[in-house]
Amino acid sequence: MGKSDKPETKVISLGRKSSEHHGVVNTPVYRASTILYPDYAAITGPEPQYTYGRRGTPTTRSFEDAISELEGAARTVTVPSGLNAIATAILSVCNAGDHLLVADNAYGPTRTFCDRTLARFGVSVDYYAPGDDIAPLLKPNTKAVFCESPGSLTFEMQDIPALAKAAHAHGASVLMDNTWATPLFFQPLKHGVDLSIQAATKYVGGHADVMLGYVSANESHAARLHETHGNMGLYASGDDCFLALRGLRTLPVRLARHQETGLTLARWLAARPEVARVLHPALESDPGHALWKRDFTGACGLFGVILKPAPEKAVAAMVDGLAHFGLGWSWGGFESLLIPAHIKRTARAFQAEGPVLRIHAGLEDAGDLIADLEQGLERLRSAS
Repeated sequence: MGKSDKPETKVISLGRKSSEHHGVVNTPVYRASTILYPDYAAITGPEPQYTYGRRGTPTTRSFEDAISELEGAARTVTVPSGLNAIATAILSVCNAGDHLLVADNAYGPTRTFCDRTLARFGVSVDYYAPGDDIAPLLKPNTKAVFCESPGSLTFEMQDIPALAKAAHAHGASVLMDNTWATPLFFQPLKHGVDLSIQAATKYVGGHADVMLGYVSANESHAARLHETHGNMGLYASGDDCFLALRGLRTLPVRLARHQETGLTLARWLAARPEVARVLHPALESDPGHALWKRDFTGACGLFGVILKPAPEKAVAAMVDGLAHFGLGWSWGGFESLLIPAHIKRTARAFQAEGPVLRIHAGLEDAGDLIADLEQGLERLRSAS
């Protein structure tokens, strides 16, 4: 039989280099700085595969090779965090004097990096409302468009192929944070994106114990990305790449469970009298459902809930008594999480009838999670 295109099969073998490591199934952890050359001719001749720990080891190379094949990328670079992946991708395409257009629903730290650090570097930034036509907003010096679909707080969908077509017609690159879907449920490079960004801290690692990010580039952006990565001295440890590669092997199984539980919770919450709206593109009632169904092959466990108007003390009573939902800013691990969502918008105000919560459905039993939320909503009513 030939190679399989099914993700569940592909992720088992991607990046495995057993023949190079005495038949060991998983590439071992290499902790290395200095790489010794055998002789003078080797150190003065053509550059070998491994030259210095910061420029890659067999562990980091195994992970990057696996991701490149999964993403359909010409090159992947690993970095210490998802935010660093975002910053590296932007800095690989933008120079002083350039303009960057960013989706208004982007990850909060992305906005902070753009508003503070990029401003110091002489890169101007404007924000566009997700779903709007970007063509009228492109300036002569617009170098790139940064998008996130769906956004990880408010979950609006964007028409990525149409956005990419408009940006490319202007000569601008397209960058996308695809952490919500992972490359299993959406492949940005196949939909016109130039640089695909992932916080591997989340679903790829999957166990709340890894800090890692990566950027995957198409052919036209690979060399500049690799150069920027090297010139900035970026590096991801062999330990973290080993854990992320191990997490990759079970990613399809875990995502299927996250998706199933997330939709179960979302549908249950949508029917509750305390809830005004559920923000989940895989729900038929969601405004972005048609785009999600057209372009995506699945959904993860992250979604939003807008409660009906309630005082903050009532929301606190609901949240503080939860037994199975932790309070934490990340997501994508095996554990369920819930946080209040503080939304900042500058292009267009986000309309919410009441308090907004973000929920990550973990791998616990869905019935236990529903019972926990039900008791929480009872506390919400009692304290209102």
